[in-house]
Amino acid sequence: MRLPLNVKTSLLVVTCALGLAACAGQPTAKIRGLPERVELTGVPAFRGDTYQGGPATLASMLSQQGIVITPGLLDKPLRLPDAQADLERNMQVLAREYGMLVYPLEARLPALLAQVAAGYPVMVRITEGSTFWAEPRYAVLVGFNQQKNTLLLRAGRDRRRLMAFSDFDSAWKSAGHWAVLIQRPSQLPAELDSQKWQQAANATAQAGQQQAAAQALKVMADKSTKP
Repeated sequence: MRLPLNVKTSLLVVTCALGLAACAGQPTAKIRGLPERVELTGVPAFRGDTYQGGPATLASMLSQQGIVITPGLLDKPLRLPDAQADLERNMQVLAREYGMLVYPLEARLPALLAQVAAGYPVMVRITEGSTFWAEPRYAVLVGFNQQKNTLLLRAGRDRRRLMAFSDFDSAWKSAGHWAVLIQRPSQLPAELDSQKWQQAANATAQAGQQQAAAQALKVMADKSTKP
């Protein structure tokens, strides 16, 4: 039996609506090999949104590594407020001067979550605000919940800011997919890329921390020789 055109159209609209509803109700596929939920509760939190939240975020990362520091003590070595345009570079240089390795991560959400699952907070840059007033902000990724598809960040004045996976991915992408670890020389990242680790060690050596760089390379070499 042939249906009238208006009936066919109505059925098509209903079918599409049901399909969209079904897709909307489906949870994001879980990332294999990672826990259901992780929260790094011991990561220090510094509330502050000045200078794109850079000093507060860096202070959190350095404090996690046992360095006694506050955001206010970082303004001068970061040459703020004059050098705001060089904030990303200066934060990395300063971390290396403290004997740390700055290890860049892949532009994939699972790569970030793997580090958090291993116990390592991740320093990220995201955008905040509307399309016309969006600005880059620094934050620390400290947790995730795969059941709820949410991430947990130390960001701005929020100690526990929740973001949906999709919202974070969009905000992270618009800020250039920038994400790094700040590690002690003895602290190898999860899913180690040996070339990246060696480059990170070389950069630390160039910052005047040759002993820390040598230790980082030795730790990597020792791991590669283990069965």
